[in-house]
Amino acid sequence: MKQFDLLLSYLDKSNSITIAVLGVLSLYFLLVNWVFFYRYLYLSLLIRREKFSLETVEMGNKVPAMNSFLKQCYAGGKFTPNKNDFCITKATQESTAGLTFLSIAASTSPFIGLFGTVVSILETFYIMGSTKASISTISASIGEALVATAAGIFVAVFAYTYHLILKRKAYAFVSYVKMQIDILAGR
Repeated sequence: MKQFDLLLSYLDKSNSITIAVLGVLSLYFLLVNWVFFYRYLYLSLLIRREKFSLETVEMGNKVPAMNSFLKQCYAGGKFTPNKNDFCITKATQESTAGLTFLSIAASTSPFIGLFGTVVSILETFYIMGSTKASISTISASIGEALVATAAGIFVAVFAYTYHLILKRKAYAFVSYVKMQIDILAGR
């Protein structure tokens, strides 16, 4: 309950720009988490399917497993170099969806937080100039302003970490597809 009162006190003292910045960063954080968990589960499923399909191809099957991405990509066609490149490109596009948003969130959220901090500090300087404020009032205002920067960095850390995790999973998925193509093209 004490933390909730502290939050309400902070929001009451903050200016509208800082509150808007914290709102945008909160939205960013929710979207970053949603994109990550959705794409992580989806890529895990794709990797599991391709791994199974690769195992069946390695055992001598002449076609990928039924629910494999590669099977859907070829749809009964022959394994030709042009078709192989097309399937690899399609697999790369499928597996890297969402990475652009995570990259944008990781790079822009610190700047959004910094904007909120700068506006709050400018307001503090304005108050300093128009009244005789004590050092404790000024330091409290600047401390409150830095919350926006901290929030921006917080969101960026998660977005960047999630980006790298999903990038690695995308690489694993495309690698399984390429291995199947190599085996099947060599037969």
